[in-house]
Amino acid sequence: MLQAVDVGRLSLSAYRGIAPEETLDQLRTLGRDLTGARVLHVNATPYGGGVSELLRSEVPLLNDLGLVADWKVITGDDAFFKVTKLIHNALQGAPTHLTAARRAAYELSARRNAEAMQEDYDFVFIHDPQPAAILRLRGKGSARWIWRCHIDTSSPNPEVWAFLRDFLSGYDAAVFTMPEFVPPGLPVDRVAVIPPAIDPLSPKNMNLSQAAARRVLNWIGIDPYATLITQVSRFDPWKDPLGVIAAYRLVREEVPNLQLALVGSMALDDPEGWSVYQKIDEARESDPQIHVFTNLTGVGNIEVNAFQRMSQVVVQKSIREGFGLVVSEALWKGTPVVAGLAGGIPLQMADGVGGALVTDVQGCAEAILALLADKPAASVVAARGRERVRQHFLLPRLLVDELGLVRELSKGRPVPQADREHRDPVCGMALGQPAVRVTVRHAGRDYLFCSDYCRQRFLAFPARYLAGGRSAAAMPLSV
Repeated sequence: MLQAVDVGRLSLSAYRGIAPEETLDQLRTLGRDLTGARVLHVNATPYGGGVSELLRSEVPLLNDLGLVADWKVITGDDAFFKVTKLIHNALQGAPTHLTAARRAAYELSARRNAEAMQEDYDFVFIHDPQPAAILRLRGKGSARWIWRCHIDTSSPNPEVWAFLRDFLSGYDAAVFTMPEFVPPGLPVDRVAVIPPAIDPLSPKNMNLSQAAARRVLNWIGIDPYATLITQVSRFDPWKDPLGVIAAYRLVREEVPNLQLALVGSMALDDPEGWSVYQKIDEARESDPQIHVFTNLTGVGNIEVNAFQRMSQVVVQKSIREGFGLVVSEALWKGTPVVAGLAGGIPLQMADGVGGALVTDVQGCAEAILALLADKPAASVVAARGRERVRQHFLLPRLLVDELGLVRELSKGRPVPQADREHRDPVCGMALGQPAVRVTVRHAGRDYLFCSDYCRQRFLAFPARYLAGGRSAAAMPLSV
């Protein structure tokens, strides 16, 4: 059998007063409609990445809602995880070649995992490329299968995409973070756009007093009273940690006591992490003000929580990004963010809330300096960012979207048009009753948006988001 991951217990009632009440009410209704449904989530690792963090909170909440939910992880040898990392990078556009040996390594482990998946479920969520082949090699049985892709596959390496695409036929639905991420020639008819979210009650995001956060940082060697900027991410070239170091050096010319913390995680499915770590170690040139931490050296969720709360600025200088949940994590804690203009990051920081979006090292340094120089203004944009996260990027909203899709698949019919009318046609998010609604009238119909950022994208290319193609408006979405 696939390896099961132990999870704790969570209650939806704990989110009252934190997440929007309307969202919680929707979620309870969806739970009643799906009581007893058996749901399985499958991914590649129980720790070290955003998917595992989401599942650790999502699965207990599904059980609290009355569903029967499990979380299991696949196994694989070094050859398998090396090739899946190649596939991961190639799906984001990196040049690579899948040799016959690499293809064989992927299929061998995939077959073993397919054989190990013995139980029957009503709904199976397969996360990312690593376990994607299980469906074809095992057979779907009576379950509905959903492939949840968390990365930017808008311009994939053609050779690698052709290899993976063959394994995706047969899925009942595919879920992407943004409409633009849907790859060409996807062999799945039902496509949903569901941005991810953070759990405000997890150890990484729960309330932590300033005094406790100071003690945590002091304990691991950070001066809690000196100016601190932090990047929290996997050690991955797409996160551009070397660019962060370069920007830090420019800022330090103006802020001599500046500290930089690069807080990364090592995961079972990411063999590239150590090589990036070594490059970071070389680039910092023994600078005592640059601190590098990993989950393997005792820096876990509580420490990350403290870093994100106590930093004057959090940096997420991604070059390519699926979503970058660390942005929402920092904003939830009231910390301003300087981030790369990539993937789902602009969606979290739409309309200038939360901080600044940048495209290069110089711009990154200038944005950091501006936030450090004007703390009142930094606090205002961070507070606006926190409210945007509360409205759109907390776990209950994610579950509303996913269970809406599950309910749709269980009935075998599309969501009524009335439900779609309460969604942003660009990002796909359920709008509910947000504090601000942005409206556009197009072709005799009113469209609602979560932000002016999404409105502008719609106006630039309405056909992308309206019926007539695999667009956000045409994609069957949850209620």
